[in-house]
Amino acid sequence: MMGGVSLGMIVEGSVAVLLAVTIGYCVVLNARLKRLHADREALAKIIGELVQATTIANGAVKEMRAAAGEVDAGIDRRLDEAAELQSHLSAQIETGTQLLEKITRITSASRATAAELRPEPARAEPAPKPAVVVEPQSRLHSALQQLAMRPAIGGKAA
Repeated sequence: MMGGVSLGMIVEGSVAVLLAVTIGYCVVLNARLKRLHADREALAKIIGELVQATTIANGAVKEMRAAAGEVDAGIDRRLDEAAELQSHLSAQIETGTQLLEKITRITSASRATAAELRPEPARAEPAPKPAVVVEPQSRLHSALQQLAMRPAIGGKAA
């Protein structure tokens, strides 16, 4: 015995201290486990919301792809229509240019014929020029050709 304290008491005291430290450590671990469990529930909730958001986003992406496909098809149709209209307009412009050239030739011939038919006092009458033959492609051409071949009235009323 050492100074009134027995070895059994020291061992029991040491065990009691270790037991108190162990209980304290268990309390700390329990608090941490509660926080971890609460964080796990929050994390599970966040993961659930993330999965839901991902599902919604995937649906939106599919809808956007479908809409983009429809828009692309519409644009392709409009481009095809525009190309067709462009070729049609080019053909009409070419036809209009040819018609304008024919009208110009007819009016030039008509003016020349009118100038030849005007009496000039000092000159002898020139020989009449042959009329310009234009193949009528429409009623307008035919009417213009008939006007060109008519003798000029010299600005006098009929």
